[in-house]
This record gives sequence, C-alpha cells and structure tokens, in this order.
Amino acid sequence: MTDSLSPETLQQIQRLDLRARMIVRGFLQGLHSSPHQGFSVQFSDHRRYDPGDDPKRIDWLAYAKTDKYYVKRYEAETNLTGYLVLDLSKSMGFTHRQSMTKFEYATCLAASLAYLMTMQQDPVGLMTFAEKLNAVLPARSRRGQVADCLAALSRLTPDGQTDIATCVTQVAAMLKQHTLIMLFSDLLGSPESTIASLAQLRHAGHDVIVFHILDEAEVHFPYHGQIEFEDPETGEIVSVDADAFRADYIDQIDDFRRQHEQACHQLRIDYVPLDTSMPFDKALTEYLQQRQSRF
Repeated sequence: MTDSLSPETLQQIQRLDLRARMIVRGFLQGLHSSPHQGFSVQFSDHRRYDPGDDPKRIDWLAYAKTDKYYVKRYEAETNLTGYLVLDLSKSMGFTHRQSMTKFEYATCLAASLAYLMTMQQDPVGLMTFAEKLNAVLPARSRRGQVADCLAALSRLTPDGQTDIATCVTQVAAMLKQHTLIMLFSDLLGSPESTIASLAQLRHAGHDVIVFHILDEAEVHFPYHGQIEFEDPETGEIVSVDADAFRADYIDQIDDFRRQHEQACHQLRIDYVPLDTSMPFDKALTEYLQQRQSRF
C-alpha cells in the first residue's frame, strides 16, 4: 500500500478529491492488519460495548475491522469542531527533487484529514495564513462540506512572506469553543515566537496537532560543491560550500525540529515531523502514534 500512496504516485492524479479518497482508503485498509487498527474506532470516538448497552448502537463496521464490539457515543458528546490551518507562505512552494512541493504535500494531507473528519460527521473548516490570517471556510458538518473544503484547497497557491506567530495568535483569539487545530507548516520563523503562539492555543483550551512539513532536501541536505541558496520569501541569496557546510546544517535542522518537538510535548501538543518523501499512509500512522501515546 505504501508505494501506491507515495507522493510520486499521487502526483499523477490531478484531482484533489481522488487523492484524498485514495489516501484515506489505503490508510484504513492498512489499519485492519496493523497494530494500530484501534485508531479507526478511537478517531470516531467509540467505546467498548458493555453488557446492558443497546445492541442497536453497535457499530458493525467497527466490528468488521477489529473483531470487537464498539458503540458510538452520543453525537452531542463527541462532535469536535476541527480547523485545517494551512501555511500559504512562498517557502511552502519549495521542492528540490520530489514530485510534490511542501505545499502540495500539506494540501493532500489536509484534504485527507478533512475527509476523515466528515466521515465521522465532525464539523471541519479551513483557514490559511502567510503574513495575515484568512478565514476561508467556516467549520460545518453539513453534506457537501468536504467538497467545499477540497475545492477551496485546490484553489490555493503559496506566496508571500509568513508571520506564523501573529497568525496563530489570531486563531486563538477567533475561536471561542473547544476546537481541534490541525496546523500544516514548515515553521520557518522564530521557534520562540511560534512556540509562544502555540501555547496560547493550548491555554485557550484547544487541541492542537502540528504537522511540521519540510522538503526532503531540507532534512537531508543532498547538495555538493559551491552552491547558491535563495530565500523564497525575502530573495536573499547566500553562497556556501555545501560539503563543508553539511554537518553544521544537519545539526541545526535537527536542533530546529527537536526544539519544536520538545516544546510541543511540554504543551501537550501533537508534533508530527514529516518530509515530502514520506508516503501518506506512513504520515497518518505517525500522527496516530502521537495520539495513542497521549491517551
């Protein structure tokens, strides 16, 4: 299943809705034979069937996947509003040799999670940000919401500089009820400012998942010789000897990711480090492992 859900394979499919369905279908099929198969029922917020429960409330699809009896809790108790919050800055449009840019990867992943949430009848909405926050689509659970969400995602293009901290702070101020915030970004900015803004989301009572998406080249630095790098947001050009710089760069990027990971752990935020070479089923499984470690 991993090969069929690789970025290279999915890039050949133009329609985002078909990509999202393939990712979700492959992910759920993979769960049936994986040690994480319980995620499908955890995500939809089931609980084990107890003697005395109304047999009519048994979820037979969950039984087919797990060979165990589950009942779905009452909708009023379980519905969680979710917002996809997507970084639209120009740096997200970068790719070195992968078929998908960071932005395209983030869009596919966001579409898949929108599809999963609507399968569970949970309201889902979309916000984007670069230098300012844009409320693109209010969260709803009505029929057709996933189609509207995917259509909105399909129209987006990355451009401009970014101000992650200010925009995330605005998200915290805008949302009054308990909300699941799914943030998709390369987090290229001041870690201290970003972390402080994420803390505001948590202090406001929101559940937060950070999908930290970097290009494969940003993680592994596959460059050699004298090379020029251009900052996509500022246009600044820096010339370096890639071979001499590699070890220091790898240390710095590892520290950059570790700093976010440790801060998120302290804030009880799910931190999912990804790069654009990772198949989408593995990306969702990484998320699953994060969630299961907390509950």
